[in-house]
Amino acid sequence: MRERGPVARIAAASALAGGAVLLATAALTTVSVLLRWWTSQPVKGDFELVSLGSGLAVLGFLAWGSVTRSNILVDSFTTWLPARVNAALDAFWSLAWAAATLLIAERMARGAIDTWASNMRTMGLLALPYWWAIAVGALCFALAGISALLTIPRLLR
Repeated sequence: MRERGPVARIAAASALAGGAVLLATAALTTVSVLLRWWTSQPVKGDFELVSLGSGLAVLGFLAWGSVTRSNILVDSFTTWLPARVNAALDAFWSLAWAAATLLIAERMARGAIDTWASNMRTMGLLALPYWWAIAVGALCFALAGISALLTIPRLLR
């Protein structure tokens, strides 16, 4: 079933952006390792950039997993139940997932504000501010929560 609507399109764009960031971190790692091998000097701040990029890439995939219901599902104890009961259980767990992700999004948004106010930075060579990465993470969790909420009516049909 092809997903439609603005939230599905934003979730797809978020997943594509996450994939692009993951590819960029892989390329940065490759270049840094080759430079370290050839010149004994890696890319300045490679650890900081790879750690931030990898985390953000993973968060970019959350919403698409919710929209397509491709997150980890455990149904070994309910396969014998009627389809409508399974759908109701799936809707309940989508609601639980939405509540968890929206709570995390709210906490991360507050964390981004606090991190911005305290001017917290990475401890490496680049001393990058953290607040923007935490804010992007909050948006990714919020999008995952909204995506999960939008799957519930479809499950209950």
